Amino acid sequence: MHRPIQIKNLCLSFPHKICFDDFSAQIGYGNRIAIIGRNGGGKSSLLKILKGALSITSGEVKIPEEAIFGYVPQIIEDFDNQSGGQRLNKAVTQALTLNPNVLLLDEPTNHLDAHNRKSLIRMLCHYQGTLIIASHDVDLLRNCMDTFWHIDGGKIQVFCGSYEDYIYEIRQKRASIEQELARVSRLKKGLHQTLMKEQERAKKSNLRGEKSIRERKWPTIVSDEKARQAVETSGKNKKAILNEKEQLMAKLAELRLPEIIVPRFSISSHESGNHPLVFIHEGSVGYSAHRPVLKGISLTLFPQDRIVMTGRNGSGKSTLVRAILNDSKVFKDGSWQIPKYGDIGYLDQHYNTLNKDKSVFDSISDIVPGWSYISVRQYLADFLFRKEEEVNALVSILSGGEKARLCLAQIAAKTPKLLILDEITNNLDLETRMHIIEVLKTYPGALIVISHDEDFLKEILVTDIYKINETKITRS
Repeated sequence: MHRPIQIKNLCLSFPHKICFDDFSAQIGYGNRIAIIGRNGGGKSSLLKILKGALSITSGEVKIPEEAIFGYVPQIIEDFDNQSGGQRLNKAVTQALTLNPNVLLLDEPTNHLDAHNRKSLIRMLCHYQGTLIIASHDVDLLRNCMDTFWHIDGGKIQVFCGSYEDYIYEIRQKRASIEQELARVSRLKKGLHQTLMKEQERAKKSNLRGEKSIRERKWPTIVSDEKARQAVETSGKNKKAILNEKEQLMAKLAELRLPEIIVPRFSISSHESGNHPLVFIHEGSVGYSAHRPVLKGISLTLFPQDRIVMTGRNGSGKSTLVRAILNDSKVFKDGSWQIPKYGDIGYLDQHYNTLNKDKSVFDSISDIVPGWSYISVRQYLADFLFRKEEEVNALVSILSGGEKARLCLAQIAAKTPKLLILDEITNNLDLETRMHIIEVLKTYPGALIVISHDEDFLKEILVTDIYKINETKITRS
């Protein structure tokens, strides 16, 4: 492919939000573009537009006839009974069999263990065609990409250069804006003080004029004129100051940094006592009694324990979790003591607990029917669903990060004794990731976490590690 992909005045909006508008760009052969930004900003949608799988609101995208696309979505629904990493590997292999000259990948490292993640990054570094990826993976961005499309505030900003150069420019821009904000703040304070002085001066002038008239020190016509001039002078000064203040406030609005949202909520748990929540002795799990995925499982989990399960993709982590959830498709043997269904909260990496045909509001109100409309709205606001359009949006059009927040809201609405998280940091931008870490820090119940994100595990204060290797699970 030699002719570029042309984008002209592109706009994308949904009933509940505007993702971006008036975006124009050219994608030359061999370009390596990373689409970055907050969850829900339109990164996945932009990939779908380039593939031709999503209609645009306005604008134009011209695709050369010789362009051959390989596309891997963020959530892979094919290949049942496969782990997230196995699904990703199969989807990438399937995409590459088309011999594409344009490769579109949506968060490709989300479900990969350390070994497979390094292999994928190495492969992408050597890919010769056009590469367009939506990702928050710093290693991938640093090693594979040289152009960044940052979706923020309804616009797409383009930066060409290395990831380090991009971060440096962002930090410099932020520092400059913060300095300008400090200067504007000082000017506003000075203007306020000047305004107060002018008001006090005008008040005294008016009083003097009235006194002079009463005491007949000025002829009536002179007194009236002086009083009128005093009022006019005061009014002009006030108007000038107010105009300057309005100009500064407009400038302040232009310079305003993006809002950093700190959620005002936490998850609480029922009292659980000191008895084990989960007790497994000589257990085995699988999808057939004759072919266990794991065997010889010994696991004891007390209230407030926080454990992580590690292991390669397909080693059996998710299968064990499904057994603890009493999934009827999973066979288990041995001695098992697990909480009843209502005492377990679960968030899986594909958000399967959500009904895509429901609205955000109904996703909460249906599980707490005793709550009033106002209570549900206030609760959703704590989980960052605040606008009318956001609350009434269907689950099917939510981004990965929005679905993660909604799942967490469902879990918190009915307090569980045990919370199971399956690769929860997948699909999350850095801001949403920070919010979820803050929530989990305050959660007093027991946690079982499947994750390859070492920084995340440190942040949420995991206490024990269980490693799965060759059908065995061992505590390390």
